[in-house]
Amino acid sequence: MNADLIFLPFAVVIGLWVAFSDVKTMLIPNKAVIALLAVFAVVGPFVLPLDVYAWRWAHFAVVLVIGFVLASVGPLGAGDAKFAAAMAPFVANEDIGGFLMMFSLILIAAFIVHRVAKRIPAVRRATPDWQSWERRDFPMGLALGTGLPIYLALSAFAAS
Repeated sequence: MNADLIFLPFAVVIGLWVAFSDVKTMLIPNKAVIALLAVFAVVGPFVLPLDVYAWRWAHFAVVLVIGFVLASVGPLGAGDAKFAAAMAPFVANEDIGGFLMMFSLILIAAFIVHRVAKRIPAVRRATPDWQSWERRDFPMGLALGTGLPIYLALSAFAAS
């Protein structure tokens, strides 16, 4: 069975948790980051060849370092950096370029949807306590939380 298909249900649940939390509170819970890493740590050795599994941890390390540099200079939040790093091991080496292009489109779409939704009175009334409506910065967890499940779904079903 395809590893991406096995990872997908976990990524959907955790991704929705991250997207909802970030839009509502402008925070990505550390528990969500740990949960995603735990899924890779526990499930990964059973669905990936051991050498691939081991090397994918390098993705985590590289993205974590880049993320913390970006978080320290300002354009990225620390929670965003940590969650992006936790997502990184799920992306195959050969898919990195395609993933980055796909994620760029998801990021643009999420930004537009968020900015439009916050201007719709019915949406605002239904979610009056959501902090992202009042903040100028963008809840990147909306894009991060949807990006991994979309990638895994596309990858799983392209391989089928």
